[in-house]
Amino acid sequence: MALAAETMSQTTNTYRRIFRGRGFLRRGAAATEFAIVAPVFFLMVIGFIEFGRALMVQQVLINASRVGARMASTTGATTSGVQSAVQTYATGVAVPGVTVTVSPNPATASAGTTITVTTTVPFSHVSWMSSPWFLGGKTLRASSQMRKEGYE
Repeated sequence: MALAAETMSQTTNTYRRIFRGRGFLRRGAAATEFAIVAPVFFLMVIGFIEFGRALMVQQVLINASRVGARMASTTGATTSGVQSAVQTYATGVAVPGVTVTVSPNPATASAGTTITVTTTVPFSHVSWMSSPWFLGGKTLRASSQMRKEGYE
Protein backbone atom coordinates (compact mmCIF):
# COMPACT_ATOMS: atom_id res chain seq x y z
CA MET A 1 0.00 0.00 0.00
CA ALA A 2 2.86 2.36 0.75
CA LEU A 3 4.37 1.57 -2.66
CA ALA A 4 1.11 2.40 -4.44
CA ALA A 5 0.81 5.68 -2.54
CA GLU A 6 4.40 6.57 -3.41
CA THR A 7 3.84 5.81 -7.14
CA MET A 8 0.65 7.83 -7.11
CA SER A 9 2.47 10.74 -5.47
CA GLN A 10 5.19 10.67 -8.16
CA THR A 11 2.61 10.62 -10.93
CA THR A 12 0.72 13.54 -9.37
CA ASN A 13 3.96 15.53 -9.07
CA THR A 14 4.72 14.86 -12.74
CA TYR A 15 1.27 16.15 -13.80
CA ARG A 16 1.65 19.20 -11.59
CA ARG A 17 5.01 19.98 -13.13
CA ILE A 18 3.65 19.62 -16.70
CA PHE A 19 0.44 21.61 -16.24
CA ARG A 20 1.50 24.10 -13.57
CA GLY A 21 2.32 27.15 -15.73
CA ARG A 22 1.38 25.75 -19.13
CA GLY A 23 4.79 26.96 -20.27
CA PHE A 24 6.36 23.54 -20.04
CA LEU A 25 4.50 22.16 -23.06
CA ARG A 26 4.37 25.45 -25.08
CA ARG A 27 8.04 26.35 -25.01
CA GLY A 28 8.44 26.86 -28.84
CA ALA A 29 4.87 27.86 -29.69
CA ALA A 30 5.50 31.62 -29.81
CA ALA A 31 8.51 31.23 -32.11
CA THR A 32 6.56 28.93 -34.42
CA GLU A 33 3.57 31.28 -34.56
CA PHE A 34 5.85 34.24 -35.28
CA ALA A 35 7.57 32.29 -38.07
CA ILE A 36 4.20 31.68 -39.72
CA VAL A 37 2.74 35.18 -39.28
CA ALA A 38 5.84 37.39 -39.77
CA PRO A 39 6.29 36.98 -43.55
CA VAL A 40 2.64 37.80 -44.20
CA PHE A 41 2.78 40.78 -41.85
CA PHE A 42 5.95 42.23 -43.36
CA LEU A 43 4.64 41.70 -46.89
CA MET A 44 1.52 43.67 -45.96
CA VAL A 45 3.59 46.49 -44.46
CA ILE A 46 5.76 46.72 -47.58
CA GLY A 47 2.62 46.74 -49.74
CA PHE A 48 1.11 49.58 -47.70
CA ILE A 49 4.29 51.60 -48.10
CA GLU A 50 4.39 50.98 -51.88
CA PHE A 51 0.75 51.91 -52.42
CA GLY A 52 1.15 54.98 -50.21
CA ARG A 53 4.11 56.11 -52.30
CA ALA A 54 2.14 55.50 -55.51
CA LEU A 55 -0.75 57.63 -54.24
CA MET A 56 1.63 60.42 -53.23
CA VAL A 57 3.37 60.42 -56.61
CA GLN A 58 0.00 60.37 -58.40
CA GLN A 59 -1.07 63.48 -56.47
CA VAL A 60 2.22 65.20 -57.35
CA LEU A 61 1.61 64.40 -61.03
CA ILE A 62 -1.90 65.86 -60.84
CA ASN A 63 -0.59 69.07 -59.26
CA ALA A 64 2.31 69.27 -61.72
CA SER A 65 -0.04 68.95 -64.70
CA ARG A 66 -2.21 71.72 -63.23
CA VAL A 67 0.85 73.96 -62.86
CA GLY A 68 1.73 73.27 -66.49
CA ALA A 69 -1.80 73.83 -67.77
CA ARG A 70 -2.06 77.07 -65.84
CA MET A 71 1.20 78.28 -67.36
CA ALA A 72 0.28 77.06 -70.86
CA SER A 73 -2.99 78.99 -70.77
CA THR A 74 -1.25 82.35 -70.37
CA THR A 75 -0.23 84.49 -73.32
CA GLY A 76 3.40 84.12 -74.32
CA ALA A 77 3.72 80.57 -73.00
CA THR A 78 5.92 78.07 -74.85
CA THR A 79 6.05 74.29 -74.79
CA SER A 80 9.61 74.27 -73.42
CA GLY A 81 8.65 76.78 -70.71
CA VAL A 82 5.69 74.63 -69.64
CA GLN A 83 7.81 71.47 -69.59
CA SER A 84 10.49 73.21 -67.56
CA ALA A 85 7.94 74.51 -65.02
CA VAL A 86 6.36 71.07 -64.59
CA GLN A 87 9.71 69.31 -64.18
CA THR A 88 10.91 71.95 -61.71
CA TYR A 89 7.75 71.49 -59.65
CA ALA A 90 7.99 67.68 -59.69
CA THR A 91 11.70 67.63 -58.86
CA GLY A 92 11.08 70.08 -56.02
CA VAL A 93 8.78 67.56 -54.32
CA ALA A 94 11.14 64.58 -54.88
CA VAL A 95 9.57 63.09 -58.01
CA PRO A 96 12.28 63.28 -60.69
CA GLY A 97 12.07 61.96 -64.24
CA VAL A 98 8.60 63.23 -65.13
CA THR A 99 7.78 63.24 -68.85
CA VAL A 100 5.63 66.20 -69.93
CA THR A 101 3.48 66.38 -73.06
CA VAL A 102 1.79 69.63 -74.11
CA SER A 103 -0.86 69.58 -76.81
CA PRO A 104 -1.35 71.76 -78.85
CA ASN A 105 1.64 74.08 -78.83
CA PRO A 106 0.67 77.01 -76.55
CA ALA A 107 2.74 79.46 -78.58
CA THR A 108 0.62 78.92 -81.69
CA ALA A 109 -2.75 78.15 -80.06
CA SER A 110 -5.47 80.74 -80.53
CA ALA A 111 -7.49 82.19 -77.65
CA GLY A 112 -10.11 79.78 -76.33
CA THR A 113 -8.27 76.66 -77.49
CA THR A 114 -8.12 73.89 -74.91
CA ILE A 115 -4.54 73.03 -74.02
CA THR A 116 -3.81 69.64 -72.44
CA VAL A 117 -0.76 68.98 -70.27
CA THR A 118 -0.04 65.31 -69.51
CA THR A 119 2.56 64.13 -66.99
CA THR A 120 3.83 60.55 -66.78
CA VAL A 121 6.46 58.70 -64.78
CA PRO A 122 7.21 54.97 -64.49
CA PHE A 123 6.64 53.85 -60.90
CA SER A 124 9.94 51.97 -60.94
CA HIS A 125 11.71 55.37 -61.18
CA VAL A 126 10.06 56.80 -58.07
CA SER A 127 9.63 53.74 -55.83
CA TRP A 128 11.53 53.65 -52.55
CA MET A 129 12.34 49.98 -53.14
CA SER A 130 15.22 48.99 -55.40
CA SER A 131 12.96 46.64 -57.36
CA PRO A 132 9.25 47.32 -56.70
CA TRP A 133 7.14 44.17 -56.46
CA PHE A 134 3.59 45.43 -56.62
CA LEU A 135 3.63 48.32 -59.11
CA GLY A 136 6.97 47.79 -60.85
CA GLY A 137 5.60 47.73 -64.41
CA LYS A 138 3.02 50.49 -63.99
CA THR A 139 3.23 54.02 -65.36
CA LEU A 140 1.56 56.76 -63.35
CA ARG A 141 -0.19 59.41 -65.47
CA ALA A 142 -2.12 62.64 -64.91
CA SER A 143 -3.63 65.19 -67.26
CA SER A 144 -5.06 68.70 -66.94
CA GLN A 145 -6.81 70.95 -69.45
CA MET A 146 -7.26 74.73 -69.57
CA ARG A 147 -8.34 77.18 -72.24
CA LYS A 148 -5.84 79.58 -73.75
CA GLU A 149 -6.26 83.19 -72.57
CA GLY A 150 -6.37 86.15 -74.86
CA TYR A 151 -8.58 88.07 -77.21
CA GLU A 152 -9.37 87.23 -80.80
